[in-house]
Amino acid sequence: MAETRIDGRIARGNQTRQVILKRAVEIASVEGLEGLSLGRLASELKLSKSGVFALFGSKEDLQLATVTAAMKIYLAHVVHPARELPPGIDRLWRVCTGWLDYSRERVFPGGCFFYSASAEYDAREGKVHDTLAAAQANWVAFLEQTAAEARQAGEIEEGTDIPQLVFELVAFLEMANAESVLHNEFTSYDKAAKAVMTRLRGVATDPSLLPDAP
Repeated sequence: MAETRIDGRIARGNQTRQVILKRAVEIASVEGLEGLSLGRLASELKLSKSGVFALFGSKEDLQLATVTAAMKIYLAHVVHPARELPPGIDRLWRVCTGWLDYSRERVFPGGCFFYSASAEYDAREGKVHDTLAAAQANWVAFLEQTAAEARQAGEIEEGTDIPQLVFELVAFLEMANAESVLHNEFTSYDKAAKAVMTRLRGVATDPSLLPDAP
């Protein structure tokens, strides 16, 4: 019986933690990670402050848990679908358009969570900065791997500078996100898709491997 009660408390604690993090991700994507507070979340979600503090302990713990929760959402919407596709330049194209859809559809209310959070913490030091920097590095590494596999498959020109290509692709994506969020418009995503397509056609061994139009 005691074990059943303990398991029940753990399950309820995990459920409460997920509810808190869902709201924390929404707040942070609009107001920044500094906009988070344990007291605010307890008040908004009608939870006891002591219970929220027991789950996270400190504001930094809450921020780190929020970043981790955002990573899971990001992976589910952008990375995992691309991994199901065969290696090649079309896969790289689909990763980019998947990212644009993720931003356009406001999976996070404030646009790309990691774009805004990285801008907030890029000049700071500490665990939150390091976690965000690692997330960005992993994203770039995934794109570079995807591009390198397309080159190995003979679909990207052999002499292509992969890091430079990925740098440009990320710039197109992030500019679309920034303009859309700042001006509350969505034409920037079409511009970015066109820019990505033009860049990929420039390095493709066979442009017909890509769609006729973005």
